[in-house]
Amino acid sequence: MTAALAVFLTAIVVWVSHGYYNDRIKPLREVVIVVNDTSFDMDYYVKTLEVYGKGVDPSQFYFMSDMVANRIVRGEVLRQGAATLGIETTSEEISEKIEENDLPNKEVYRDMVATDLLNGRLQEHFASLLPDTMEQANIQVMLVESQAAADVVKASLGSGWDFIELAEEFLCNPEVEVEPGWLPRDLIVNPLIADAVFEPGSDGVRSLYDDSAVKSVGYWLIEVIERDDEEEMIHARAMLLGSEEEAKQVKAQLTGENFAELAEAHSQHLSSEDGGELDWIEKGNVNSEAFDQVAFSLEPNIVSAPVKDETAQTKGGYWIVNVLEKGDHELSQDVKDRLTMKAFDDWGREQTENSTIEIFLDAAKKSWAVDRAVKGK
Repeated sequence: MTAALAVFLTAIVVWVSHGYYNDRIKPLREVVIVVNDTSFDMDYYVKTLEVYGKGVDPSQFYFMSDMVANRIVRGEVLRQGAATLGIETTSEEISEKIEENDLPNKEVYRDMVATDLLNGRLQEHFASLLPDTMEQANIQVMLVESQAAADVVKASLGSGWDFIELAEEFLCNPEVEVEPGWLPRDLIVNPLIADAVFEPGSDGVRSLYDDSAVKSVGYWLIEVIERDDEEEMIHARAMLLGSEEEAKQVKAQLTGENFAELAEAHSQHLSSEDGGELDWIEKGNVNSEAFDQVAFSLEPNIVSAPVKDETAQTKGGYWIVNVLEKGDHELSQDVKDRLTMKAFDDWGREQTENSTIEIFLDAAKKSWAVDRAVKGK
């Protein structure tokens, strides 16, 4: 009886231990990230989650899960790539930084410190490769909404008008830096402009059409089909066009029968797939005060004149580029810094593309890791 009980109790202990191992220990040993020949297990991932989650509300942990995995990947890609350039960190340097910043002397923290040190050294490396001078251009740039606007700007510049003053009137994207100063080709982010600036004989002013340019302006053509004044609602259809010039051209083609056809062909509003049909709407439904001001006072079956909306975003516009000077020019510190970061980012992207990266974290595994990390806080 006693021997049988002992055997039974031993079996229970083994069963409980086995269950605990399968539920709590074994998952921690599972490989969840592989970067080339280096693997990271669930335990490392959970501990990294805990570090990045310090001071973060536990409810946000799951939304951090992909970011943390990507940080692990980036750090390892950086380490492996830096090693090929002969750039490394020593254990002593890492320990010194750990002590200096009063951080726990644990693997995850040491890896994070090493990544930070490598970041700095890689940037120093790419900065050291820059020449003192480089072919650059001193340019002025503005984005205008149409060919007609581009023609007016170019004629005005030819008559002696100031580029900056004209930009204040015609610029249709406030994020455009009108006077970026001396720049090499690599720092002119729009390749269309870069090609135009550095081609032979490109001095002076020119205009370039760019169908991908984003403008902070659009023009509505609105037609009210029915009104319900009691409910303050209208049944309307509309088009959003990229310029006043285009809006006038499209309106001139309207016959009353072809609104839907023209909307499908030209409108940049999401309703274009439905021929511009908005159905019954209240004020605010289109998220445009300019639209509401006209639409809710418009008589039925009359198409509005083009309604300018500076809260709308549309694509397509003309760049006005003025090349002031061009040639071999000394690199400013700002340009050096930007070229360094570009070289570093391009190198990092190339290292990532040439690496074999596997992430085995599905939704269930991420949830398990988050639960474990939250409990470990």
